[in-house]
Amino acid sequence: MRLGVLDVGSNTVHLLVVDAHHGAHPWPAHSEKVVLRLAEQIGPDGALTEPGADGLVKAVGMARAAAAGLGAEDLIAFATSAVRDATNAADVLARVREEAGVRLEVLPGADEARLTFLAVRRWFGWSAGRLLVLDIGGGSLEIAAGIDEDPAVAVSLPLGAGRLTRDRLRVDPGSAAPPSAEVVDELRAYVDELLEPVVAQMTEVGWERPVATSKTFRTLARLAGAAPSGAGLWAPRRLTRAGLRQVLGFIRHIPPAQLVELEGVSAGRAHQLLAGAVVAEAVLRRLDVDALDICPWALREGVILRRLDQLGPV
Repeated sequence: MRLGVLDVGSNTVHLLVVDAHHGAHPWPAHSEKVVLRLAEQIGPDGALTEPGADGLVKAVGMARAAAAGLGAEDLIAFATSAVRDATNAADVLARVREEAGVRLEVLPGADEARLTFLAVRRWFGWSAGRLLVLDIGGGSLEIAAGIDEDPAVAVSLPLGAGRLTRDRLRVDPGSAAPPSAEVVDELRAYVDELLEPVVAQMTEVGWERPVATSKTFRTLARLAGAAPSGAGLWAPRRLTRAGLRQVLGFIRHIPPAQLVELEGVSAGRAHQLLAGAVVAEAVLRRLDVDALDICPWALREGVILRRLDQLGPV
């Protein structure tokens, strides 16, 4: 069957259309995205701004039409932390339902972590042993660990790259100067503080194979020397703690407006890269992880796999 998955994330509204059936590899048939950076369009009152809501309604309507035009039999639509945490989330969801004709399911943070973990488990298989899975999004950081398809522990922290860029680094895409060393150090201390209670949880479960997903980790791995996207889906990619420290060491001195000139850094996320690198370095340091495998599957694939499991064999 042909499935459409609409991921309303903190950075993008991403439509993925796949051909799949129960027990098979979901093969992408179409992918399109609109960069909205919703995590950066939250006002002082915690509400998604009117321009942000307008952009969301328009993007969801376009995605719905595209999925229908491609013959998708089902459209699974979900939203993550930017919509979940907005104080006017109920009103925004009602607008999307009424004006775009799509009912968005708001995923709790722990469910994000569980579904991403499911995707990683299916990608690497049982031979990977006990997994540790890390995912840095625009609004939140998800961490999960366990040996089954459902992790033994799954947590979500408000440590997304977009959120921290807005609230802590206070930079925008056109900034001509990097954040000061003092601001970066304050961000690192804040990240360490929020990670503190999670370290013991994850260490107690343990892991044999640490894995990372998300655009942030893929970009950091590319800057540290991992294979480019052109090498294909199956090319093995890793990110070492030493390589990450080197990347963080030089990008913290580069103005956000110039980060986009680096290979593998997208224009829509370049200014968030420093915050993402600070979070990634803190997690690896606090969990004493020397290297990560990069998994190409993440939340969207986890949502697809869950739906196929629910449908069962045809």
